[in-house]
Amino acid sequence: MSVLTTKEIMEIIPHRQPFLLIDTIEELEPGKRAVGKKCVSYNEPYFAGHFPAEPVMPGVLIVEALAQVGAVAILGCDEFKGKTAYFGAINSAKFKRKVVPGDVLMLETTMIKQKGPIGVASAKATVDGKVAVIAELTFAIG
Repeated sequence: MSVLTTKEIMEIIPHRQPFLLIDTIEELEPGKRAVGKKCVSYNEPYFAGHFPAEPVMPGVLIVEALAQVGAVAILGCDEFKGKTAYFGAINSAKFKRKVVPGDVLMLETTMIKQKGPIGVASAKATVDGKVAVIAELTFAIG
């Protein structure tokens, strides 16, 4: 059973369709860690052009989905409720496998360090337990 539904996620982060890239939050430790899920559908708008003959979820959108999961985790802290988490940097992103329609993308973001409104998180996206993307994400709360 999910910890947060799509509707509850939208109460925490400002993203909306078609740019809300997570369906549910499966695990949540506010301020520390979150695990989200994205069921990748052939109906995603980006598949019309990426790539029509061989649909592949753009890697940058997987990184964005990881960031959205991290934003749910950090904005779950009382001190940051109602604020927005912005990208400060994407470090060491590595793309290990394609993500295609029908995949269930599991998105895990864990805070590594934080000083005031600036923080760094490690992020990992997997499909069937196999790593699709790993990255280190820097964020700023505004």
